[in-house]
Amino acid sequence: MHTAAMACAICDVKVEGNFSQTAFDRLSPEDQRFLEQYLLAGFSIKTLEQTTPLGYAAIRSRLDRLIANYKALVKMDAQKKAVLEQLRASEISVAEAKRKLERLSGD
Repeated sequence: MHTAAMACAICDVKVEGNFSQTAFDRLSPEDQRFLEQYLLAGFSIKTLEQTTPLGYAAIRSRLDRLIANYKALVKMDAQKKAVLEQLRASEISVAEAKRKLERLSGD
């Protein structure tokens, strides 16, 4: 998958093209914010405890959820790539590839 257009919310400049998105880009805004906080804390739960109102259990729970969400996105990417490879090798039809990709995307 790719992004076809990007726009600046401040100046309304729009750019069109093919922009790839990583699994990190597709994390929820909440997961992205938590990952940024964790990064800025030097990947230290102890430092994050000191700089946020969250306790160890809450931080650990959010970190575990973030890891699970990221792994799910990476797995989905691999599954989509496998479907496209099957299509390229003429192992499945375009209709079957479309059906599989839609199922993977939850559509």
